[in-house]
Amino acid sequence: MPSVRRTAAAVSVLAAAGSTAAAGHAEVYAPPTPARALSASALDARYQATGRDITRALATAARVHDTGRTRALSALHGADRRFLSFDPRGDGRAVEVLGDLRHAHRIAVVVPGADNSLANYDSPKFVGGGSRALYRQARAAAPGARIAVIAWLGYGSPSTLSAGALTSGRAEEGARSLARLLAGVHAVNGRARFALLCHSYGSVLCGRAARRLAPLPVDDIALFGSPGTTLRHASDLGTSARVWAGRSRGDWVRYVPHVRFAGLGFGADPASPGFGALRFDAGTGPHSGYLMPGSLALRNLTLIALGRDAEVAHA
Repeated sequence: MPSVRRTAAAVSVLAAAGSTAAAGHAEVYAPPTPARALSASALDARYQATGRDITRALATAARVHDTGRTRALSALHGADRRFLSFDPRGDGRAVEVLGDLRHAHRIAVVVPGADNSLANYDSPKFVGGGSRALYRQARAAAPGARIAVIAWLGYGSPSTLSAGALTSGRAEEGARSLARLLAGVHAVNGRARFALLCHSYGSVLCGRAARRLAPLPVDDIALFGSPGTTLRHASDLGTSARVWAGRSRGDWVRYVPHVRFAGLGFGADPASPGFGALRFDAGTGPHSGYLMPGSLALRNLTLIALGRDAEVAHA
């Protein structure tokens, strides 16, 4: 317990310093346009409205000489990219669709962990780049499969060096947003089955969201690089979905104490036999490498996304 308290104190100091620095920057980006509720008939209008929001944010970035944001938004502005939502304020939020959402039989939602932002969104280590690698792998593994992938940066991803990364507060907020998203996507496509692929702090979020998602057709929840879910056992998630867990042998998260005390920490290790998840082989890569092209973790996560659980290599 003392190690948790010392860690919490250290990151609280870092978080306070970061907040003070951030306060010196005026917010210049406009909020997104109020969006229509998701439905099959409103989907294209939603894509178009979000595209206009990205265009407006890109113009703002150019006007204020925000070179980092200009570079990131220029990539998101591509004609072949479609977003269900986008918010340029702060570190930013974005929910991107890869594939045909209306006609998919399987929809994989990638839920990222800490340190995700618009600035690094397209990096292969983060949610946009990782989701594209997953979609390409799925298309290669099953060319005829009707699969869509959603890259979901739909919550305030905490900084690793912050108090938020030690508590479930951001996960609670994100769980509500994720439940709203999946309910909306289910309204667009009532036939598709869902798989949630939840990395690092995103696995805390999925743990908090699982019970809310119980009425929806979620077949699989994969927790990888997880510090814990705040729950003691996979059955405590309150879901009928298959619960998977994997941790690569090069992942530093194995050193995180699996305790929960006074709201700090995330409890039991999902990759341990006692948690009761189906354990998949996540290979040897680093914490940020699960969705890297060519990795064993990507192969197995793609099979989970496709619903081909019999082919997943177990740990």
